[in-house]
Amino acid sequence: MKSTTSMIATLVALGLAGTAAQAEIRIGASVSATGPASFLGDPEAKTLEMLVEETNAKGGINGEPVKLVLYDDGSDPNKARTFATRLIEDDEVVAIIGGSTTGTSMSIASVAEDNEVPFISLAGAIEIIQPVRPFTFKTPHTDRMACEKIFEDMKAQGITKIGLISGTDGFGASMQAQCKDVIGNYGIEIVADETYGPQDADMTPQLTNIKGKEGIQAVLNPGFGQGPAIVTRNYKQLAVGLPLYQSHGVASDGFIELAGADAAEGVRIPGTALLVADLLPDTDPQKPVVEAYKTAFEARTKTPVGTFGGYAHDAFNILSDSITRAGDTDPVAIRDAIEATSGLVGTTGIVTMTPEDHLGLDLSAFKMLEISGGKWKLID
Repeated sequence: MKSTTSMIATLVALGLAGTAAQAEIRIGASVSATGPASFLGDPEAKTLEMLVEETNAKGGINGEPVKLVLYDDGSDPNKARTFATRLIEDDEVVAIIGGSTTGTSMSIASVAEDNEVPFISLAGAIEIIQPVRPFTFKTPHTDRMACEKIFEDMKAQGITKIGLISGTDGFGASMQAQCKDVIGNYGIEIVADETYGPQDADMTPQLTNIKGKEGIQAVLNPGFGQGPAIVTRNYKQLAVGLPLYQSHGVASDGFIELAGADAAEGVRIPGTALLVADLLPDTDPQKPVVEAYKTAFEARTKTPVGTFGGYAHDAFNILSDSITRAGDTDPVAIRDAIEATSGLVGTTGIVTMTPEDHLGLDLSAFKMLEISGGKWKLID
């Protein structure tokens, strides 16, 4: 991606030389290419740039070139709201992709709903799509689904008592609440409940409290960013010696690097097929999709592919497919077509939306992964 700062928006027009007088489909994006969530937004931005370039090289959508108007909100919800307004009022986009975090997504969603422009979020919290908002969709699994996938695995391991250590950021707080809401369905009890702030650099006190609780069989850390990596390192230093589960918010090679392969050994995470592309059976319908994206992204960026860029990949493909089927760039027609998405194979799962379901994924879209020898291992 072009060099950016959190104060500068980047306008990207790809593959459109000499088309000023030609009709074009304007797609807007606001992602956290810089700031505390840049590990999410940077691969998202690079993915969108790549896909627009590829689309235009193939003739665009319905014969019309695509113009990507891309802004860097620096993980700031206020900037995200400003950019969403600019995208709609000044740039005249037909839809918006973005919101790398829950906070920025909620800001964009409010603007998109007020202006009746489709918005596809790249963030995890369930509150983005529940209750259903007419013009707001998203591609990542919800935090509630992550809780359910983790508790399914714990139940299969005979785990009945756990410790919880959660981030107090928007994602961490949301997932903590969702886990508490569904945990009773799995016969599991929370016997220790700790939190940490986004700027905390040592979670040893909280983990020491958890370690001292009698009967704990595993620990779950809802969170994203650097916090879970610190938890993982402190967990190893304290020799807690119990299974550690992390959220899908850190399902990337970057987490292993940040936490350290030794400390991360054995950590379990619900993740996407993209992280284990080479381990998927040839019969898996996602395999050709994830392999194609992985190959293209890594060749272009010289960096490993990750879950978060995959969210942008799926959002763009959902939008492109919907515009193609709608045969129209009217935002309401696009919204209706997104709701009618059926069987679209993405990196995150196979998407089937309805007016009542603006995610279109179930638990089968999650893979339970374990870190082994510094690499991802497929558990199921």
